[in-house]
Amino acid sequence: MPNPVTEIPPAGPAEVLIHFGNKLAFETDCWDVHEAMASAEPGFVLVDVRGADSYAAAHVTGAVNIPHRTMTIQRMDAFPAATLFVVYCAGPHCNGADKAALRLARMGRPVKVMIGGMSGWREEGFAVVGSET
Repeated sequence: MPNPVTEIPPAGPAEVLIHFGNKLAFETDCWDVHEAMASAEPGFVLVDVRGADSYAAAHVTGAVNIPHRTMTIQRMDAFPAATLFVVYCAGPHCNGADKAALRLARMGRPVKVMIGGMSGWREEGFAVVGSET
């Protein structure tokens, strides 16, 4: 007897590999970023794309503040061309990270979005830097 889960059959393993492989090429999560940032060489630059006031109030340790509206080729040229950027904003209700990812991709820069943003970071119980700590 079909139910809402089984009425549509699952994709085959080959399709699942492609789908989730592609999905993870676009995004990472707070836990993985936290683990990577604990190492000497995380392999990316973590970018808080919110405004300066939000960044000053609280941000992830090690993140640089580059609001998505201020991302220009000239500004991003301060980083080597192959630099991977991991961008985040306030949380799932905010599309600033998506806007930043789009800007960076248009510049030919590698980028991933940290899903969850600041709200996800806090929900994981990870510390932040700033006056809201």
